[in-house]
Amino acid sequence: MIRLHNVSLCLGNADQVSFVRFHLPSFEVSAGESVALTGPSGCGKSTLLNLIAGLRRADEGEVNVAGTDLAGLSPAQLDRHRGAHCGMVFQTFHLLAPFTASENVAIGLRFGARKKAQARERATEVLCRVGLEGRLHARPDQLSVGERQRVAIARAIAGGASILLADEPTGSLDPDTGREIFSLLCEVAAENNRTLVMVTHDPSLAADLKRRFDC
Repeated sequence: MIRLHNVSLCLGNADQVSFVRFHLPSFEVSAGESVALTGPSGCGKSTLLNLIAGLRRADEGEVNVAGTDLAGLSPAQLDRHRGAHCGMVFQTFHLLAPFTASENVAIGLRFGARKKAQARERATEVLCRVGLEGRLHARPDQLSVGERQRVAIARAIAGGASILLADEPTGSLDPDTGREIFSLLCEVAAENNRTLVMVTHDPSLAADLKRRFDC
């Protein structure tokens, strides 16, 4: 499902003190596998997620996701590939403040060319799945942090993505809520044999995933 081989990426400008070269000899994840990405801040965990999603391009090496070599795709093709295969969940949620929970989920589906009524119906379905049937019309500022992350998970799975990429999804949550969100992520991944790659600094969460990869 995911294969990176001899990947290198320049982060920053070589003439600046901040210049860093990210290099990864090998990283592979099978379909349906759950993997924790661990390591100290700045080691490249989020960079690895961005490479898988096609949000960054490797300077060298192979990035193959869902059977496609991302190096050969145009920016528009990368956007379509990401929309079809990758659902992303972030620590800070990235919800659109003026819109309701239902609208936040439906907007992404509309970019995927679903009709408005179909997008609304699917948004309702996935929000109910993550336990927000009573919060469909609430805006982000009316939701708790745990509820916001549930909306973000609903948005990530709404399009039927086979890969979930989660960047510190519990980092903004208290321990109990974080554990609930982690369990929900694992459940929705297992339901449709989705592949889950999750960045975490929590060793207890990392231990509960199938495999741990230290960046």
